[in-house]
Amino acid sequence: MMTMEEKTYTGSCHCGQITFHITTDFPELTTCDCSICRKKNALMVKVHESKFKLISGQEQLTEYQFHTHTAHHYFCRTCGIYPFHRKRVTPDFYGINVYCLDNFDPTGIPVRATIGAGMD
Repeated sequence: MMTMEEKTYTGSCHCGQITFHITTDFPELTTCDCSICRKKNALMVKVHESKFKLISGQEQLTEYQFHTHTAHHYFCRTCGIYPFHRKRVTPDFYGINVYCLDNFDPTGIPVRATIGAGMD
């Protein structure tokens, strides 16, 4: 299994209005089989809120909630890209769409499939 050193990465939506930093060592990446994750097809890394910083674009974020209205899924109002969400089971963590990270290659990082569709 590949282990990485913890470091800070910059990410953004497609149009660049939403920018953020995360700090992680990428212990794993996750996919989810819930209805929204299947459709957005994101590959995520989980980071604690203390390791996430929104740099710009707060006013460009739009939020979507469904089912229990516990998770907070954020999208860019301009380009529609999903950069991150507040997690349902662990609300002090963000799920970050690694495809929004600048110059990041997920090759070699273990991917774990999570079960979202079966959650109550």
